Amino acid sequence: MDHAVALVQAYLHINGYFTVTEYQVLEALSEGGYKTATDIDLLALRLPHAGGPRPIRDEEIDEGFEPDPALETQDKRPDLLIIEVKEGRAELNPGARSREVLDAVLRRWGFCPEAHLSKAVDRLRRKGSADIPSGPRIRMLAFGSVIDPKKVRGFKAISLGHVISFLRDYIEEHWDLLRHAQVKQPALGLLALLEQASQRDRD
Repeated sequence: MDHAVALVQAYLHINGYFTVTEYQVLEALSEGGYKTATDIDLLALRLPHAGGPRPIRDEEIDEGFEPDPALETQDKRPDLLIIEVKEGRAELNPGARSREVLDAVLRRWGFCPEAHLSKAVDRLRRKGSADIPSGPRIRMLAFGSVIDPKKVRGFKAISLGHVISFLRDYIEEHWDLLRHAQVKQPALGLLALLEQASQRDRD
């Protein structure tokens, strides 16, 4: 997995999202066979009220967790994110915004009834978000090291610098809990190791 994708995946996990990385969309060829139309770096789904540390004993549960405001999550409905991650400028690949690819993704995940599919795809391509009646809010996001406001049109952008700052603050705030956990997610595990080393240096 790409390092930047792993970093964003860790950030989304902390904020309560289930993720699928490098989601491949195939296109049928007229002469037979298939080709890859695009790879979407991340698809992420968050159910209402998800996120935050959850130890077993009730008295230790942090009931005050709020997702990072930069994500603009809402707890009224599920949130489905279609995400591109770049080490350079945050942007969406043309393939990820094509009608065929968005149609395939929404059909595959099953969150958009056929009656609302065409309108949802249109809104995603124009506005970068669509609310499905009795279903999720679907949004398009791009992460990158550089955010150029002139290039951010029809999607939301979050910097990788912000992601790193959020994860470091989160690990430091919840270190009493996380230091007992075996962190398997690569990016979060590296940041936890750095925090452990810095804690020992301070001791």
